[in-house]
Amino acid sequence: MGTVTTSTGSPGTTSDGGALVLAATPIGNTDDASGRLLRLLADADVVAAEDTRRLHALAGRLGVKVAGRVVSFHEHNETARADDLLDTVASGGTVAVVTDAGMPSVSDPGYRVVARAIERGLRVTAAPGPSAVLTALALSGLPTDRFTFEGFPPRKPGERARSLAALATEPRTMVFFEAPHRIADTLAAMARAFGDDRPGAVCRELTKTYEEVLRGGLGELAARADGTQLRGEICVVVAGAPPAPAASVDDVVGEVLDRVAGGERLKTAVAAVAEATGLPKRDLYAAALAAR
Repeated sequence: MGTVTTSTGSPGTTSDGGALVLAATPIGNTDDASGRLLRLLADADVVAAEDTRRLHALAGRLGVKVAGRVVSFHEHNETARADDLLDTVASGGTVAVVTDAGMPSVSDPGYRVVARAIERGLRVTAAPGPSAVLTALALSGLPTDRFTFEGFPPRKPGERARSLAALATEPRTMVFFEAPHRIADTLAAMARAFGDDRPGAVCRELTKTYEEVLRGGLGELAARADGTQLRGEICVVVAGAPPAPAASVDDVVGEVLDRVAGGERLKTAVAAVAEATGLPKRDLYAAALAAR
């Protein structure tokens, strides 16, 4: 059996004791910064930032003076820097992890240091806030009860086509990130993989001045992107696959007969097909006898 670990408390400043805090930053509109983020930036012993220049620019816009040590923390040094940051936590300090925009560890640095903190039995919490994934999902007009985040699709056309083909029957709403210079090709690939009529939404520049949400079938969205260069940070939300039509007894009775012709007993063949399709064994058995 695995070990159960527990994180308690919700530190917002160094007075709360040692903790690693994943702090969400605005995805566009600076006014979305939480009061807790402001306190963390002002009071944390260390601020680990994906881009230190952007962090200082954000702090300036927020009117916050970062008093603690600021260190770079990105995908290329996350593993190497994790223990150094966590040594501060182990000694009772607060380390705030921030990315350029949104929630750390969601398609951004953060996952590895959290995993390492859990291995070391250190306190981990979050100062939640803006999220491009959830904002796009909410604005898409597509079902939100179940969804999956797929990040950036592969860049190479062949790999992208295979990746999307594997998602063609995914029933949950899907959220993707994409770069402006690849969005037209990606939407065209989605239309081929999921169908021109599959509902989707292209959400760009969320919470910013030129926020825009384009909704429609993937074929229509692909044509729109091909004719107009879409700029800014982009999320694509795609409806899940519709339920497959329920099989009828007439649809599958041939499979039962094929299995019998291959040497299976009728009852065994009926039971196997009934289990796979959810059809009543009695009805399937009767149809198979009548067809013989």
